[in-house]
Amino acid sequence: MNIRNVTLIDLEQIVHIEQICFPPNQAATIDTFSDRIKKFPKHFWVIENDTEVIGFINGMVTNYDRINDQMFKDVNLHLENGRWQSVFGLAILPKYQNLGYAGALINHLIEVSKQDNRAGIILTCEQHLIEYYEKFGFENIGLSASVHGGDVFFDMKKIV
Repeated sequence: MNIRNVTLIDLEQIVHIEQICFPPNQAATIDTFSDRIKKFPKHFWVIENDTEVIGFINGMVTNYDRINDQMFKDVNLHLENGRWQSVFGLAILPKYQNLGYAGALINHLIEVSKQDNRAGIILTCEQHLIEYYEKFGFENIGLSASVHGGDVFFDMKKIV
């Protein structure tokens, strides 16, 4: 297992993983991923086994302590010296799920956020994932104002 920053060479595989792991109303497009890779590659990591990229985690840095829907659309809202690392997506190919790869990415993000002196990490998730993120020290801070993809999300926050 290897965790590294994304490159544009990974774009097609990332889009493939996103389309498998997220419903169409939530999945980011190839253009969105291309923009994210170009704007904040230091905040976009892939995890690979010996032969392929099997998952990723990504998100911009902001001074907001909650995610808003505009962040998903506008990479120019990224603030390299912002206080909060966001998570826009965490995805692992289905055949590698439940093997610790997602947890490895989350733990990597936590360590990088500490090294970068962030206040913490923010994300939104569906209700069935709240307990999963709580295992990593995230706190459920309630129903999110985000309606990304027309779904119901909860805001989660971890102080680092």
